[in-house]
Amino acid sequence: MLMRKVPGFVPASPWGLRLPQKFLFLLFLSGLVTLCFGALFLLPHSSRLKRLFLAPRAQKPGLELVAEVGGRSPPGKQEPPPNPALAERALGARHNRVSPRRKEWMRRAQHLKEWIPRARPTEEHIPTTASSSLLRFDFEAFQRRLRHPVLGTRAESTEPQSPVRAQREKIKEMMQFAWANYRRYAMGKNELRPLSKDGYQGHIFGGLNGATIIDSLDTLYLMELKEEFQEAKAWVENCFHLNVVSRERFSGITCRLARRGDRGWFCVFRGNWGWASTGGSSILAECGSLHLEFLHLTELSGNQIFAEKVRKIRRVLREMKKPYGLYPNFLSPVTGNWEQHHVSIGGLGDSFYEYLIKSWLMSAKTDTEAKVMYYEALEAIEMYLLNVSPGGLTYIAEWRGGILDHKMGHLACFSGGMIALGAEDAKEEKRAHYQELAAQITRTCHESYARSDTKLGPEAFWFNSNKEAEATHEGESYYILRPEVVESYMYLWRLTHDPIYREWGWEVVTVSARGRAQETPTQQSFFLAETLKYLYLLFSEDDTLSLEDWVFNTEAHPLPVNHSDSSGSTRHPY
Repeated sequence: MLMRKVPGFVPASPWGLRLPQKFLFLLFLSGLVTLCFGALFLLPHSSRLKRLFLAPRAQKPGLELVAEVGGRSPPGKQEPPPNPALAERALGARHNRVSPRRKEWMRRAQHLKEWIPRARPTEEHIPTTASSSLLRFDFEAFQRRLRHPVLGTRAESTEPQSPVRAQREKIKEMMQFAWANYRRYAMGKNELRPLSKDGYQGHIFGGLNGATIIDSLDTLYLMELKEEFQEAKAWVENCFHLNVVSRERFSGITCRLARRGDRGWFCVFRGNWGWASTGGSSILAECGSLHLEFLHLTELSGNQIFAEKVRKIRRVLREMKKPYGLYPNFLSPVTGNWEQHHVSIGGLGDSFYEYLIKSWLMSAKTDTEAKVMYYEALEAIEMYLLNVSPGGLTYIAEWRGGILDHKMGHLACFSGGMIALGAEDAKEEKRAHYQELAAQITRTCHESYARSDTKLGPEAFWFNSNKEAEATHEGESYYILRPEVVESYMYLWRLTHDPIYREWGWEVVTVSARGRAQETPTQQSFFLAETLKYLYLLFSEDDTLSLEDWVFNTEAHPLPVNHSDSSGSTRHPY
């Protein structure tokens, strides 16, 4: 009924399909296209998808990562733009090599592409489902908007004996070691168990396979481990699938794996996730995460449905009455009220705050709603959670109904980098303060490493009369390859160039290289996706995955900043 009201719509179908059948086919096709483009930076090269959806274009130097992972051949392998006549004959030859069923699908897809109106729909008429407007993604315009080569210029590469180059190569060797053992003992499983030398599926991945493979793709490419990258890419192309039904942690699965836009309202997922027993509540980090992924899907597709999802969640959270301006970690999806009044910038809350400031940055600083919410939240955190220990260590405590737990979790150590990242856009009188606050929190997290027996930070550390920045419970003294501390080192290095952050990062490398980190029962996929990536970037030039062009999601996968193109217009879903 709705489609009959669209101006210019012709009910008769050249395929002999009735209107309901055509609508169902459109939904099927749009879902497929959403999957393809939503995983633009993760899914492997596919010449068939390239022929269907992307016109051949010349490759711009330095864009190998985006081009190859997005379905294009790397420089040196890409054919020149073909003569139209030759291309038409080549297309016919390709049709002769595919099955009749595939030919019919391609013919219908081409017809559908021609049927879609050329003009960009106005906001009033944007469809409410994933639409075939995904075909309008302009890859050339995206290339023009990048300000630096993806892999940087590698300015110091002319000095083969450069200490920084040698440090970066050592981290690359660690990645090769981690990947080689995963491939040998656990290929296709989600993660490696190094002690038992076998694979581990884990409940947090919702029945999906190959988390380490997908999580590692951009790290392998960044480190120019070409053979390993091609192997990982081939596995994704041939073996990975999304044919599972699960109610596991949706944001964690999506941030690590493929970015699907057709699962809808993710905040309603609730239940028991092992380490986080929510008792039927929704988690703040779950509701706040996926901002970047959904906004990027709107950027790729032109379909506002994805951006509308996160805008709605944001506004609900912003309008809810909050205790002292703080966001508790649990809320009821039934009553819409906060529950338990537990506030933490670490586990259960972390990525909500992170994605607010990163949404502002990814939008080329146009998403003012995200910016305002971030600074409001940061002011409340500073007012009620920020403390300085007797020994002079700055930390962010946890709050339980008005009572402070004077501890920080390792997960909260990302906040040093987050605060540094947002300092530039704070009010002028607060910028230097936030820069110093970021440095102090990062120093505290470093102390949690320095004061441990292994020189690797514990899962949580406390501040009391007897100990500062040390684990006080046996169940919190372990290290599981987490990235948050080195993440803050990377951001502080890039924003200040204080050599202390490289010194601290190198301490982590040398301790890990001696094998102490490998005593953990599971080689987490985020070790390859985040920990090693952030360490590698710490010892890379600033234009390697430049912060001017890229924002890292909560699992360290890069998403592009929506710069204005050469015409001066800005493409963004905000």
